[in-house]
Amino acid sequence: MKFRSAYRLLSILACLIVFLVPEPASAKAKSQEKSAKAARKAANVANSAQRSPKYRLVKRGGKTFKLVRAPRVIVPAKPSLGKVIGLHAVDDPLDLHSGVAVVVDGKSHEVLFSKNPSAVLPIASITKLMTAMVTLDERLDLSEVLEISEADLNTERFSRSKLPIGSRLTRAELMQLALMSSENRAAQSLGRTFPGGIAAFMAAMNAKAQRLGMEDSRFQDPTGLSSGNVSTGRDLVKLVQAAATYPLIRQYSTASELAVETANGGRIFRNTNRLVESSDWKIGVSKTGYISEAGNCLVMHTLIEGRPTIMVLLDADGRRARYGDAQRLRQWLETAPIKANMPAPALAVKVRVRG
Repeated sequence: MKFRSAYRLLSILACLIVFLVPEPASAKAKSQEKSAKAARKAANVANSAQRSPKYRLVKRGGKTFKLVRAPRVIVPAKPSLGKVIGLHAVDDPLDLHSGVAVVVDGKSHEVLFSKNPSAVLPIASITKLMTAMVTLDERLDLSEVLEISEADLNTERFSRSKLPIGSRLTRAELMQLALMSSENRAAQSLGRTFPGGIAAFMAAMNAKAQRLGMEDSRFQDPTGLSSGNVSTGRDLVKLVQAAATYPLIRQYSTASELAVETANGGRIFRNTNRLVESSDWKIGVSKTGYISEAGNCLVMHTLIEGRPTIMVLLDADGRRARYGDAQRLRQWLETAPIKANMPAPALAVKVRVRG
């Protein structure tokens, strides 16, 4: 009995020691930090539903609106038309990443390389070469100052632009920005201020295409943001060759940069074709383009092995892929100039898309 009483007394004393002796400082701190972290997390979750979304104030037509910033949603890339109809499945000896590739001798008009040359596809900002030619054909005053207005905003794709509303630039500056930096508001402004407005401008663009023999080409806007602007690799060779006869298009499309004064202050615009900065290339006309339906596009009038060469690349897999394809084609022509006359691979299905 005495042994049992002593054991019970020791058990009680042990329990008292556990509860009465303070917890070590490190363990206590960790416990408090863990509790505080859990409390903060619970508070954030509770308040997230009540928190007001971020917004900014914008002015439109003299009125101020609160523009709520929607949460960012990542949308999978939309496949281009060329991929949908299987242009990339056509084999070519260089394993190009472009769905369409056409290379032509600028003097003899001999086709040096051809892949899907007759496929009618959206051409994105390659359109701006035609925009510039029609503007120059009208002999409009290039020193006239034009103002970027709300009418120049794109409401189809809501594309970004570095030219804010209210910017005042000369027609020449707008043309250079359209060709060099692919500025959509600049191109839209050129069409809007054309005699007769956009409707007359589009009629002039399509009439010019017919005169150049671009039988499978249609234009619906001066920027190329419309997927209804369509052409073929074969037709775009004619477009580039015609554009090369305009000294200003040669100068503006291959310029490295242009500094202008916008409504938000001074800004420097740069060329979208990185090859114009390369000493390895001698480029006379350059234009890049991209919309999801068209993929990445590039057209150039350049010198390869001392001969003028027109290169058309449409629907490349990526922005860099079009430059890689251009390098492959050039190296191939330089190393095998005699064998460069290749038959065009045949498409299994002839596809035409009308705008």
